[in-house]
Amino acid sequence: MITVQNVSKYYGKLLAVDHISLTVNPGELTVLLGPNGAGKSTLIKSVCGLLRYQGSITVGGSDNRSADAKRILGYVPEMPVLYPMLTVYEHLEFIAKAYRLQGWGSLAEELLRRFDLWDKTAKLGKELSKGMQQKVSVCCALLPNPKAVILDEPLVGLDPHGIREIKAVIANLKQSGCALLISTHMIESMEDNWDTTYILKDGQVAAVCRRGELPEGRTLEDMYFAITEGEGE
Repeated sequence: MITVQNVSKYYGKLLAVDHISLTVNPGELTVLLGPNGAGKSTLIKSVCGLLRYQGSITVGGSDNRSADAKRILGYVPEMPVLYPMLTVYEHLEFIAKAYRLQGWGSLAEELLRRFDLWDKTAKLGKELSKGMQQKVSVCCALLPNPKAVILDEPLVGLDPHGIREIKAVIANLKQSGCALLISTHMIESMEDNWDTTYILKDGQVAAVCRRGELPEGRTLEDMYFAITEGEGE
């Protein structure tokens, strides 16, 4: 569903992402792990078509910058960016019009209720806390029923209820066949559902871990710290 081939990204002379390749299949949860500055967010933004890059990225077989790719891709950024003068409900209405959705009202209500936002539909974007903004961002990403979803640090800033709901949503999306790519530094948050984890270091893929293929007696956390803190791969 998501295919990244030999992608590199420079900021001036700084090489932030260095010839990275990865694949996210339908019904799979792929995790990007890495310390700050490893290139996770740069890679995520490149996949979403927000940055120029070298290499090839496709979503559902189409170039990631094409309209066909964008129709099936949902994106939840690390820092939610809402329109300050639109209400919570108007954000969903805007997405519905942008994607030309029909009969979207019932799903919008379901999402808003799930994230405890139904009583806040009239609040303006500028009036919301960071955690509430994150929840609205998730609702907007899921409203078009995407076939692939990318989440950049989705649990940061959420309250316990929000974290529980995000985890439940991720599990449901995976079960429904959605391809999921999640960038996080909270290793334990993905322990139950991950299929493949790419550990990034200095803009490169330092290791690829697959569930069921970890060395005996080693956890994903063990592998992460061994690689990122120089204890051996």
